[in-house]
Amino acid sequence: MNKRKSGILLHITSLPGSEGTGTLGKDAYKFVDFLVETKQKIWQILPLGPVGANNSPYQCYSAFAGNILLIDLDILSEEGLLDKRDLKDKPHFSEKEAEFQKVIEWKIPLLKKAFKKFTEINNGDFLNDYNTFLKEHSWWLNDFALFMAANKHFEGSIWTSWPDGLKFRNAVEMHEYRLKLEKDISFWEFLQFQFFRQWFKLKNYANEKGIEIMGDVPLYVSTDSVDVWSNTDIFLLDKDLIPQEVGGVPPDYFSEDGQLWGNPVYNWKRLEERNFDWWMARLHFNLNLFNFVRIDHFRGLESFWSIPAGETSAKNGKWVAAKGYQVLSLLKSQIGFLPLIAEDLGIITNEVEKLRDAFELPGMKVLQFAFLTDATNEYLPHNFKQNFVAYTGTHDNDTTLGWLESAKGKEKESINLYLGETNKKGLQNAMELIWGSVAETAIAPMQDVIELDSQARMNTPGIINGNWGWRFDWKHIAKKQKEFLKLITEKYNR
Repeated sequence: MNKRKSGILLHITSLPGSEGTGTLGKDAYKFVDFLVETKQKIWQILPLGPVGANNSPYQCYSAFAGNILLIDLDILSEEGLLDKRDLKDKPHFSEKEAEFQKVIEWKIPLLKKAFKKFTEINNGDFLNDYNTFLKEHSWWLNDFALFMAANKHFEGSIWTSWPDGLKFRNAVEMHEYRLKLEKDISFWEFLQFQFFRQWFKLKNYANEKGIEIMGDVPLYVSTDSVDVWSNTDIFLLDKDLIPQEVGGVPPDYFSEDGQLWGNPVYNWKRLEERNFDWWMARLHFNLNLFNFVRIDHFRGLESFWSIPAGETSAKNGKWVAAKGYQVLSLLKSQIGFLPLIAEDLGIITNEVEKLRDAFELPGMKVLQFAFLTDATNEYLPHNFKQNFVAYTGTHDNDTTLGWLESAKGKEKESINLYLGETNKKGLQNAMELIWGSVAETAIAPMQDVIELDSQARMNTPGIINGNWGWRFDWKHIAKKQKEFLKLITEKYNR
């Protein structure tokens, strides 16, 4: 069996479509067909969770729930939950940028209308599926639905500011709020049912076509999440449940001051006492959602950069040991082979590499990091080893064309020496080098496939606003670009 594979990194929100952001509808299926046509085997996406204020898929209200904006309304219409005329008067949405707030204002009333219709129908199979979903997912869904209903009730305020009875999860007051917010709770349960119903249909379609889906698990969860609210003991919080220490990374390639993420860090001692039950649930859940999973900020499973809460930069942190070896050992004892990928970028020590290699996890190599030193640079394709996933760039990088066009000084000289050009031809050479390398898996962001510059960048680390919105349009894809992708994939036996 040929282990060499290639694929495309594209988040669901970046898909084309008429609903203001990509969805799990027809354009997602069309993208699977595009991957098949160009001989790809992998579709890599970003986390699918319900995003917070800045629309980052790495800052979600839940580590288990799905983003309701990805629910496709045409599918709801086909299922009889919306009338076709409900979808006729769509706002004019940008084709280049996901307009998240505009989508929320238009889409939520329609989702409520679909929910109302759902409560009125008496479709046996549909209701059986729904009741089965509620039963199977109650272990996370009950808290999530209450959390989101309470979030709306308290006008989006963070849960640490809720009344003490709910904040500290007093059983009597929790029950009272469940009764008080019953309608909204049922609405959120319905939305999760629809999200996962649509997701698994798409995943099954992709798998039947020979396309595997690579998911993404952020190491941390958001402070304002149901995960922290319902598991306060596994995070380092004070008596008022406010984080004492927060996550980030020290100064590195991306940022002179490091990155101050602000997520609460784990209480690994308490996690161990609980036999890592929350981590096990999370990993099993994601391995059911996807064919394999990238663990974002993998190095934080070996040791993590812990920053005192209240610091204004990430400089004044310290490294603290984690218990990733125990987590991965337990998971391996339960499922055998670990279909995980270690995002091992940044400040990587021998200990991190030992943890990765102990479980034979592929690491990552990113070409855009390759030209800052000399010919021994580990990110240069001639220095790759097999058990890696090689990238032109990731969602955190500039597009490869944007990077090439902005290169200066010695880095530009090195790029010219290696790639020959710093234009679209250089981009093609970069993709071909990655595809031709010994790395078992090669991935390029969709922006590189269709040769877009910095205006199509997905995320700039350390900058809060203006990220995550990029979308492509089918008309962006030239025939020669598809032919090139197919050519290098066949040429290099992927």
